[in-house]
Amino acid sequence: MITDEVSQELDNLGVTSTAPGLAAIALNLARTLDEIPPGDSPTSQAAVARELAALLVRLRAMSGTSGKGGARDELMRRREERLKQQRQRAAGDA
Repeated sequence: MITDEVSQELDNLGVTSTAPGLAAIALNLARTLDEIPPGDSPTSQAAVARELAALLVRLRAMSGTSGKGGARDELMRRREERLKQQRQRAAGDA
């Protein structure tokens, strides 16, 4: 459950090759959360979830994305659009 979601996010972020150790830790924390029975050890669950969330924030920052397309991707898209418009204007002036 959580492990699958974290694994998918790590793939989307593309950080498994750039930070394999941190990615492995994230997966281990996710597995640990999956293995704790619901309702058991709420303090432990909270501690593991907090560490996993902090690590995912760090990995997202390393990848330059928010995890869902990312701010960097949006900025690059806007930049490409501006450059395209500039080229079109320059071609019209020539």
